[in-house]
Amino acid sequence: MRVLACIVRLMPIDVASVVFGRIWALLAPMTRRQQRADRHLALAMPELSADERARIIHEMWMNYGRVMAETFHLDHLSEDVTRVQVEPVTADTFIRVEKQAVFVSLHMANWEVAIVAGRNYGVRPTSVYQAIQNPLIDAWLWRMRRPLYGALLAKSPHIARSLLAGIKRGGTIAVLGDLREAAGVEVPFFGMPALANSFPAVLARSSGAPLVAVRVRRLDGGARFLIDSAPIEVPETADRQADIVAATAALHQQFETWIRENPEQWMWTHRKWAIKHPKRGVQRRAAAQS
Repeated sequence: MRVLACIVRLMPIDVASVVFGRIWALLAPMTRRQQRADRHLALAMPELSADERARIIHEMWMNYGRVMAETFHLDHLSEDVTRVQVEPVTADTFIRVEKQAVFVSLHMANWEVAIVAGRNYGVRPTSVYQAIQNPLIDAWLWRMRRPLYGALLAKSPHIARSLLAGIKRGGTIAVLGDLREAAGVEVPFFGMPALANSFPAVLARSSGAPLVAVRVRRLDGGARFLIDSAPIEVPETADRQADIVAATAALHQQFETWIRENPEQWMWTHRKWAIKHPKRGVQRRAAAQS
């Protein structure tokens, strides 16, 4: 991994982004994730033709390879202010909620660039990441990404309590909220029920902090980005759980709107809907009977 990082960092960021984007676009279609992405896209956006889906998935793999290369250049992205533009309304939001907010983004374009943008406006949030199984690589990547955040915490059974205490003290939290969460709540997403992480809504509802959806868009297919955001209403009624579900559903409605605008920049490989593959089910039943 260190050798790979050295190779990538020796390249100009735009060159590295293009090279690794093309490598991913060449290799990824050979994996099972290609079929999964096509299946998800066909179910979510049935109006697309097979050729349109193929184009979107090809560009999705290009984007994923770019993200990998750009991760090793995060410090360069943070130093070059011309690479990350922020919509004026979003800039005002960063300034107004610097002291307390729950920012929720999705795996779109290079999602970590949102932290770079917020940092330029004084927002240094606490964030959560999924630890990598290899402890040496995990520690190395943590040291590389840590300067961008106020705090960067590994996901654990106790993380919810720490984040809730932090937001109630007036802190700022930044999380990704588009993944499937088995212990979450069910909300509509592209016309299908999906299990969603309700914790961002829990944080906002419990603390009174604003809930803000944040999107990163890749510009012209390169290593340049535009950040925008949308406030998400968090109801406050006598039914706390209903309020949390409503806010989570509103958040996912905003995600869906953004994804429809740039479907090639979202990761369609996520098992958001836990769709069962009919052939696999038949194969499992046949194996069990034998």
